[in-house]
Amino acid sequence: MEPQIDYRGFENLRQWGKAFVIQERKGCVSSQFTVYCQLAVLTCVCVFSGAAIYISLVEHPARMSCGALVAFSQWTPSYKRATVMQLPLAVLSTLFGLLSWWSSADGGWLAGALLIGAIPPFTFVAIKPTNDLLLVPGGDLSSLETIRLLRKWAQLHAVWSVLSICALVVYLSLLTKP
Repeated sequence: MEPQIDYRGFENLRQWGKAFVIQERKGCVSSQFTVYCQLAVLTCVCVFSGAAIYISLVEHPARMSCGALVAFSQWTPSYKRATVMQLPLAVLSTLFGLLSWWSSADGGWLAGALLIGAIPPFTFVAIKPTNDLLLVPGGDLSSLETIRLLRKWAQLHAVWSVLSICALVVYLSLLTKP
């Protein structure tokens, strides 16, 4: 039997947040813990998705319009800085998604965690080889090969955007279902 939640009288954020608890595991954790995990996962996946979409739709096309030498020169520091931000967000999103699943017993949280959790392994298997080729010292930065690799990188990075949007949609649907 699912716990009944009283939606009347949201005097503070904690009461408002409790209204979004999907299903609490009896005796395992408090509903407050579940709510905080769900808010944390939603925050992390929103920031990650926003950054991934911005890079895919705005930043990378803008750098590519400047020619290979400028594109590569801008990609290198941008890639290093974005990685420091985005990979931890993907890991935190996965962790909080798993905690939300564990504390609420709702498999939707697991599905979202698996979607966003696929990003770090995808990065190491699919994107890292392309990055390694781009970062080889002494390469011809204005060559057609550099342009090809940067275009390939953009396609691979778009997978980050798609996976994070899918995870976000799953999480939002869980928070809005009755």
